[in-house]
Amino acid sequence: MTALHLGGPMHSNRSAGLAAGRPGTAATARVARRHRSPGSGATRISVRGLAVASATAVTAVGAVSGVASSSTGEPGIGAGATANDATLLADVPAGQQARIQSAPLTQQADAQAIAADTTAKKVAEESARRQAAVDAVAKRHAAQKAEAEARERRVAHEAAVRSTARPSVPVPVPVPVPSSYTVAQIQAMARQIVGAGQFQCFSNIVAHESTWNYRALNPSGAYGLVQAYPGSKMASAGADWRTNPATQIKWGLNYMNQRYGSPCAAWSYWQAHHSY
Repeated sequence: MTALHLGGPMHSNRSAGLAAGRPGTAATARVARRHRSPGSGATRISVRGLAVASATAVTAVGAVSGVASSSTGEPGIGAGATANDATLLADVPAGQQARIQSAPLTQQADAQAIAADTTAKKVAEESARRQAAVDAVAKRHAAQKAEAEARERRVAHEAAVRSTARPSVPVPVPVPVPSSYTVAQIQAMARQIVGAGQFQCFSNIVAHESTWNYRALNPSGAYGLVQAYPGSKMASAGADWRTNPATQIKWGLNYMNQRYGSPCAAWSYWQAHHSY
């Protein structure tokens, strides 16, 4: 192996190899200037810049390889190809870099918005469910209240109808009138119609006027048990006044009450005047 000498032609050849193996100081400066960010005040180091610097260092150490390469006419092919093929971050436009860096933030914001929409939807559904339950309870209470009020109105209406309805009057069963009555039968009728308290006074008057003969007729025109004058007056008590002792008793009792106040008062008057 041939020894390397720092002086003489060998040193010149190494310098030539260095010059042939890398673009040179001026070329490196141009690369640095091309990748300096305008207005930023600092040089952005990219993958391509690091590759160029590495190639320069390797070339400085391997000067022999540079010399050999210069003799074949293809200086620095490997280093140049590596530098040209490298991908630079600085080659990406600034707006696209912002979009690339903000993409995760946009995705996170979208995820948060979707989660917020889902939560709001759940809250709205729960609120609607609770409101529907409240409305159902209120509707049920309103229906129960309306039913109770309708029942009260129905009961009140039925009570009003009962209070205004005419009481049912039993239809009297016609009692066959016999062709004639005994004194005992007529007196039994009088006891029922006049009452025990006034019967004796009533009986005294009838005994003196007609001796309990319901067909007794006076020449003056007086007729019946109490000798009504004229006898047709008793028609106010019943149309059968001629043949029914009960009709005559009713009319006589009414006359004594209206004229004297009672049968006993009428009997007192009769005793004083022998008539009434």
